[in-house]
Amino acid sequence: MASRNTPVGNRLADKTASFGNELADRATEAKDSMSDMAAAATKKVDEGRSMVADRLDSAVSAVQERVGELPGGQRVKELASAAAERLSTTADYMRTHDAKRMMADVETVAKNNPGPALLVAAAFGFVLGRALTRD
Repeated sequence: MASRNTPVGNRLADKTASFGNELADRATEAKDSMSDMAAAATKKVDEGRSMVADRLDSAVSAVQERVGELPGGQRVKELASAAAERLSTTADYMRTHDAKRMMADVETVAKNNPGPALLVAAAFGFVLGRALTRD
């Protein structure tokens, strides 16, 4: 076996150190790239929050305007009004919380409700997969 003090041992140590340095550099590059992508995604979400909130408010207005015309009796009207109230609350939430805060809230809900969170994630993944594989 080669000793560290021999030329073969020194070359092996140099190659190992070089490989370690290259691996560390690539890991740092990957980390920086992921950080850049996360920052870009956060920026996109923050830019779209106001538009989403405005569209939710438009949906609320449409439901509230037509709630009296809905067939099905008082119970249907109550359900429609409750849905409009939830949409309004969601619009307010979108306006007042940035992407980081929303992500923290999602994490908290998922930790407190792992079963339903897993089902939602699976359904979302299925829908996303279907959307991406369609021609």
